[in-house]
Order: sequence, then C-alpha cells, then structure tokens
Amino acid sequence: MGLLTFLHLRRPSPWEPPTLLDSLLSSPLAYLLSLIYHALLFLRGPPFKPSPSLIRIVCLSDTHDLTNVSIPDGDLLIHAGDMSSVGTLEAIQKQVDWLAGLPHREKVVVAGNHDLWFDGSARLRGDGIGGKVKWGGVRYLGGQEVVEVIFRGGRKLNVWGAGGVPRIGKDGEHAFQYDRDRHPWKGRIPDETDILITHTPPRSHCDLGLGCDGLLEEVWRVKPKLHVFGHVHWGHGKEAIYFDECQKAYESLMTRTGSGFIWDLFPSRAWVDAVKVIWYGVKSIVWKWVMLGPGSSNNGGLMVNAAAMYGNTGKLGNKVIVVDL
Repeated sequence: MGLLTFLHLRRPSPWEPPTLLDSLLSSPLAYLLSLIYHALLFLRGPPFKPSPSLIRIVCLSDTHDLTNVSIPDGDLLIHAGDMSSVGTLEAIQKQVDWLAGLPHREKVVVAGNHDLWFDGSARLRGDGIGGKVKWGGVRYLGGQEVVEVIFRGGRKLNVWGAGGVPRIGKDGEHAFQYDRDRHPWKGRIPDETDILITHTPPRSHCDLGLGCDGLLEEVWRVKPKLHVFGHVHWGHGKEAIYFDECQKAYESLMTRTGSGFIWDLFPSRAWVDAVKVIWYGVKSIVWKWVMLGPGSSNNGGLMVNAAAMYGNTGKLGNKVIVVDL
C-alpha cells in the first residue's frame, strides 16, 4: 500500500470509488464533464412518467447470502445476481426461499459471477450434483426467451435477463465470465425487451468505469425502458438514459479519457465530445422546458445499479431502489 493510499488520497483498487485526486490524475476533463452531464440529467427531470396502470418494480442485487434488508412492497421483484457468495446449491436455495417468501406477485432473478452453481462450476466441485433449485414461484432468467409478465389490469411487460461479466478472475472462481473483446451480447437481447436484467453494468453508467462496452452497444440497439444490474457495489444508484447525442458524446468521452491529466491540456477528440455533451444537453433542456412546456414528459429510460451490498464491507447497506413504470 502506497503512502497516498494509506492517507486515503488514492483508492486501493478500481472497485473502490475514486477519490478527488484519483479523478484529477486520471482525467480532469472526464471528472468535470461527468459532473456537468449528471447536472444536465437532473435538469431534464424524470426520464418518463409512470403509466396510469402503474407497475411498481423493486430492484435488488448482490445480497451475497444475506437477507437483513428492508424490501418495499411492489408488483415485480428483480434480483440481478450474486444471491450467494460461495455459489453452492445450498446457499442459492436459501436465497431463493427468502425471495419466494416475499409478497411480490412476480419475482425474477439472474445469476451473478458468485452464483457458481448455475455455471456448473460448483457442481463440478461436488456441491449440488444431481440437485435442482426449488424455485417456489421465482423465475430464473438464463438468457433464453423473453418472458411476458402480465400484471393486474392486463398490462404486459417483456422481461429478459442473463448473467455474465467481463473476466475478473480464473475460471472456476467466478461464473459466466467472458473476455471483453469476445463478449456474448451482440444481437442477443430480444428487440421487444421492456425490462433488461444483467449482472454486469454497461460501460459508463453506474459502473466506476468497469462495465461492459459490448453490453452498452447492445443496450443502444434494443433501448429497454428499464435496465437493472449490480456487480459493482459502489456504483449503486440510478441514472436516466435517452439514447441521444448528449448521451453518445458522454459515453465517447468516458472511453477516450483516462490517460492522465497532461493529455487533457492538448486539443483532442475528447474536447469535441465535451463540447457536444454541453451543447446537446442544453438543447434538450431548452426543448423540454421552453418548447414543450413544464407539463411535458420526457421519453427516456432508466438504468439501475441495484447492489444491496455496501461497497466491500460484507454488509447490506445500500437502499433498495423502487421504480414506478
């Protein structure tokens, strides 16, 4: 551990939130534009108005064997993976039993990188050979067909989900890993998906820069109304998405910068992206509040990092996120 890390001026790993010094040394331009971009999102207002036939969606992820968290009521409960820490059938079954006992009418889950049993890794070690998960009304989404969920009043939503994370360790230590340049997402998500559930975040959204570029490309193609994920505990939160020029410029900027603060002093494509973020962001605000008027609604979506684990503390502490759709 270096002196700056010991003094808490630098983060100890990429999985921790960057300090101010980390951000400035990596790219002052990216740090400043990230603040501006999220201010622009705030000024645009909520990304959408809930439907009159409102559906309340409770978003959860990364509980890691624990259950000491307050779960709000709702119509659909989503768990975006890492139900367990050790990944055995027994550990997963305990979490499924807990979820099945909650009062939500519909419940869906995907597997996280710690849920090894689903990937066969735990079964190869002898944990749960020949066994099966008793789902008790909980639906497991393993990247197969889209699931149509029908709610009270007849409203329908198409839900699709799958595990999978960019490689973070050795085979057998984590489930559903893939190399970033050989990601499994291209053309995989059904076009009709309203709610997307993955364990990994897409790049540049609630991810500390650790999300998947390939998943982000696929999300742009499908444009789901709600995307729920976890995996990066310190990325917990929610972020509006519009799939417009402002968002495109922001994502481009986040991938171009990070080479060091000196490079930010020289004109580059990153400068162009920064100007585009501000230009298109201001235009969107003017169009929303001046041209369409205060009563108008946005036509966007929402990304939710639902990790319940508070950082790397081993304790649940992040608030469960509820979305009215």
